[in-house]
Amino acid sequence: MATVGRNVAAPLLFLNLVMYFIVLGFASWCLNKFINGQTNHPSFGGNGATMFFLTFSMLAAVLGIVSKFLGGNHIRTWRNDSLAAAGATSVVAWAVTALAFGLACKQINIGGHRGWRLRIVEAFIIILTFTQLLYLLLIHAGLYSTRYGPGYRDSDYGVGGATTGDPMHKGAGVPTSSARV
Repeated sequence: MATVGRNVAAPLLFLNLVMYFIVLGFASWCLNKFINGQTNHPSFGGNGATMFFLTFSMLAAVLGIVSKFLGGNHIRTWRNDSLAAAGATSVVAWAVTALAFGLACKQINIGGHRGWRLRIVEAFIIILTFTQLLYLLLIHAGLYSTRYGPGYRDSDYGVGGATTGDPMHKGAGVPTSSARV
């Protein structure tokens, strides 16, 4: 039976994955134009914060894509051992996305001509900051209640569950057969 956190985190994971790919594509295009000195391109523009914003946007996109692959593995298995990898990479991806969010706010505050591609990257980074935080909270919700995630008291780990026999000896309750193979 699937839990509430798993049912909500899976579509959010897919949405964030697609958005991170869009950010990676547009930010790399904009950075290519910026490096080539084509800041007067009609769909680019920019200001003093553009180089830093694009660098952190691409870094956030790459980390976000990697975290979504590990998050997909966690949603597939939905166990504590997969939560460690998914949670750690999601925290790092969210932190770098939050840094890119700050630079997007600074770029918007400075103003000037910004083309539609650069404005799309700004908008997607702002949206991804909040959706990545929501995703991060959803996959970590199982730490507090097994209704939302795997929790620490799964019986298949042998910790906190109703086990029979001595917990140190796994085969204590199973009779052995005398036939040798």
